[in-house]
Amino acid sequence: MTRKGPRDDINENELVVSHPKDSAAGIPAVLVSLDRAIEQMGVARTARTLIRLNQPHGFDCPGCAWPETPGHHKPAEFCENGAKAVAEEATLRTVTPAFFAAHPVSELAGHTDYWMGQQGRLTHPMVLRPGSDRYEPIGWDAAYRLIATHLRELDSPDEAVFYTSGRTSNEAAFLYQLMIRSFGTNNMPDCSNMCHESSGSALTEAIGIGKGSVSVTDIEQADLILIAGQNPGTNHPRMLLTLEKAKANGARIIAINPLPEAGLRRFKDPQKVGRVLGRGVDIADEFLQIRLGGDMALFQGLGRLLLEAEDRAPGTVVDRAFVDTYCADFDEYAAHVRAVDLDTVVQATGLSMRQLEDTARALIDSERTVTCWAMGLTQQTHAVATIQEATNLLLLRGMIGKPGAGVCPVRGHSNVQGDRTMGIWEKMPEEFLAALDAEFSIESPRRHGWDTVDAIRAMRDGHARVFMAMGGNFVSATPDTAATEQALRNCELTVQVSTKLNRSHVVHGRTALILPTLGRSDLDVQSTGKQSVSVEDSMSMVHLSRGRLKPLSDHLRSEVAIICQLARELLGPDHPVPWTQFEGDYDLIRDSISRVVPGFEDYNTRVRQRDGFLLPHPPRDSREFLTHTGKANFAVNPLEWVPTPPGRLILQTLRSHDQYNTTIYGLDDRYRGVKNGRKVVFVNADDIAELGLRDGQIVDVVSEWTPGNDTDTVEERRIHDFRIVEYNTPRGNAAAYYPETNPLVPLDHVAAKSNTPVSKAIVVRLEPNGSR
Repeated sequence: MTRKGPRDDINENELVVSHPKDSAAGIPAVLVSLDRAIEQMGVARTARTLIRLNQPHGFDCPGCAWPETPGHHKPAEFCENGAKAVAEEATLRTVTPAFFAAHPVSELAGHTDYWMGQQGRLTHPMVLRPGSDRYEPIGWDAAYRLIATHLRELDSPDEAVFYTSGRTSNEAAFLYQLMIRSFGTNNMPDCSNMCHESSGSALTEAIGIGKGSVSVTDIEQADLILIAGQNPGTNHPRMLLTLEKAKANGARIIAINPLPEAGLRRFKDPQKVGRVLGRGVDIADEFLQIRLGGDMALFQGLGRLLLEAEDRAPGTVVDRAFVDTYCADFDEYAAHVRAVDLDTVVQATGLSMRQLEDTARALIDSERTVTCWAMGLTQQTHAVATIQEATNLLLLRGMIGKPGAGVCPVRGHSNVQGDRTMGIWEKMPEEFLAALDAEFSIESPRRHGWDTVDAIRAMRDGHARVFMAMGGNFVSATPDTAATEQALRNCELTVQVSTKLNRSHVVHGRTALILPTLGRSDLDVQSTGKQSVSVEDSMSMVHLSRGRLKPLSDHLRSEVAIICQLARELLGPDHPVPWTQFEGDYDLIRDSISRVVPGFEDYNTRVRQRDGFLLPHPPRDSREFLTHTGKANFAVNPLEWVPTPPGRLILQTLRSHDQYNTTIYGLDDRYRGVKNGRKVVFVNADDIAELGLRDGQIVDVVSEWTPGNDTDTVEERRIHDFRIVEYNTPRGNAAAYYPETNPLVPLDHVAAKSNTPVSKAIVVRLEPNGSR
């Protein structure tokens, strides 16, 4: 096995802009996938790896959480971005102690996220001592002692913060929260806080469980699919295969999004010759180009139109049997939406009355409706209410708990949903904590901990002194970059369990540790032999993942091993949890999970079935709603939307096609026509002219935010040297890539109830560089 050295030939200064594409996948996707994989892994390793990706006896994709169709696995069960994700993880490039000796932290901090990610896999545990500018090697035992010493010296366990990314397996997540609660805190922020926390909050109030209610089969059988605030072509490309099947079965698909996305226009399945060489499949029947923040108005307006249609033809629109038997507060909801002003809806959405009426008719004509959404809905100040309004429409039509219908929050990272199921949450219910305590003879803390935003505030204000991250890139994933960086620098110790170099390694506490871990594709061998882990996908299916690649370094340890070894050092040899046994045999972890987490009974047997097993979902399974009323709850929300102030734009942050979350695979956004660069801002041509700017001009982007009710105070945040790209966006709206735009998002600008950062509704102005 040949190991490649880190890259030093990256050029990020030759940005080229061309016309956006009108189709997704096809031959370019195949070529890009193979090119990236072979570049990083070589031909033989590419072949050995990709044939096992998402296969029953292979390993789960470290990218998105879109599931496979039960009972059916294609020979190539992956997409372009899945191949990129595997290439990033299974690369032959390595970052050794010699690399850190040659590159001080002050130098590394000047490089981009893309440059750092391209250097390769971390090979040794490293420490940055106080006052030093270079990481140096440290033994594993010494690293554990260092962490344990810092944690024991805290005045309270609540002065520690333990972050989790969505890549962590069920087994590692369960042990991580078990160690943290044994230590004595619930401070467990995770990446859910920044993406689908709004979905969980809304759905828990509405139907009693914060997860989607549909399967892949349901989507394939739907009559109507609404896709709101989501870009499947880039963020969940395998979803396009499911939508293609739904179209073949007669489904009507309506895309609701500020930007026209290539994947929702036409899809060319790269595994079908006829699709690749031909026109492909038209995915969306209608495209509703909605203004940022207008989705709530849309759903309320549709509610009014549905009720008016019911008035004209009683018994044909509202599913009275479902509403009367299973729902609460319908009359209050009906009274509220009947009073919604449709002129305001048109203004807030930027849509026409004809579009609203056609969408209402589609909902009326459909017997099986699925509504899908992602961060376009969840990262608004009124996100929770918006998702409740979308759910109201489904409840009105009786679309929960029937085949081919339901709610579908499309999760991002591969096991972000599983981490929450395993207890990674600062507010786990008493039932879970009591079962955990009974299983292990511990006493879990009951005081709620900090989520991501509150953890940043705590570190910034000196209330937290130690930060540990199990995966992820906290600095680049979070809002208000300046505040986040200051928060981490305030810490006495920061610990990053990582596979690759990232921004969070160069923004650190007074002492910093990097602990290198196995990836999803790596072979994991412990004292009892080869181990496997499990994950939960977007639709509550739990299945095994088995890595096969020989690790690039003998110094890598699995996340499970790192947690168990640290727990023994931190909690002592007499702690009642059998950490040594868990480290050696992951089946024992699953046995304990089966006794703690409902739905995981007989875990080790059921997870070894070909497709794994489906977790229970009371609304889907039996129309049982475990809410405070015992029924599905219609929500009543005042109408909110996001007007554009004069001379300003409303900015949304988004991914390019060459990234997944904070991992930058490359510098091309092929579908939007951007090549070899990321510092762009997409703006409507009429807005460019009205603002006195021009396409291609270099500008600073300045966000403006008024905290609370203090109208006399406007906070400004600035990022420099972005190129204006004329683009088909709604008037008054703009878009740009994160994490480059994260500095513009105020830490305190969050969604009501969920505390999710509002990254899709940032008031900005564009200033030509000459004004500085």
